[in-house]
Amino acid sequence: MRRILRHHPLPREAWQQVAHCAPALQGLNAVESARLRELATVFVYRKSFSGARGLDVTPAMAVAVAAQACLLILHLGLDYYDGWREIILYPGAFRVRREERDAGGLVYEQERDLTGESWSRGPVVLSWDDVVRDTYHGRPGHNVVLHEFAHKLDALNGAANGMPPLHADMNVEQWAAALSDAYGALRRQLQAGHPGYVDEYAATNPGEFFAVLSEYFFTAPHVLQVHCPAAHEQLALFYRGRAARPPLGQPPLAG
Repeated sequence: MRRILRHHPLPREAWQQVAHCAPALQGLNAVESARLRELATVFVYRKSFSGARGLDVTPAMAVAVAAQACLLILHLGLDYYDGWREIILYPGAFRVRREERDAGGLVYEQERDLTGESWSRGPVVLSWDDVVRDTYHGRPGHNVVLHEFAHKLDALNGAANGMPPLHADMNVEQWAAALSDAYGALRRQLQAGHPGYVDEYAATNPGEFFAVLSEYFFTAPHVLQVHCPAAHEQLALFYRGRAARPPLGQPPLAG
């Protein structure tokens, strides 16, 4: 790691730009900022960044992705991102075709436009337009990099189902109860026609719920503290504490 840090440092200007501007990175103390920079440096060295549809991926673009991806593992370590290598950046939203199964068991093809996608043992795919928006003009609770890399952590147990590998000092039953209760409350809110306390995409399934809550944990933790404090506590145990805070004066989300 020392060799990588010495011989393959991140571009100074690129790091300063994302560290000073990205809402998700505000509130880190000096020790956390230094640790994050080390993790991002090794991450960029170890991973392969490529562009799709003619997009030329610059070092500054790689730094923007790496800094936010490594925020999730600031207190966990780079081993959590082992077993895969590639990050693919599209200029904007990209279309995918998937086989879907309806309630009656009928299989059909559906096309969807995505801003990000994470394969459990494969690449992370991101829309660069959305990375830029969330990095430099972000809204509380919305960050495509945090979302897709949370799926990577979730999938370490074999499937992105809202149950990442918990630490030895965590209780599986407490995790399941806290997140299940919060998930059920969100779905009941939406079914009753009320705005959800987090983005309604979180109600898609438990895996998406974990990814969306991770976005809020790092960009709008006050929302979780108010509406699902038990789930927030479990996320704090998993991510080993609050790593960052939203900028001072950031208004709370309606919910």
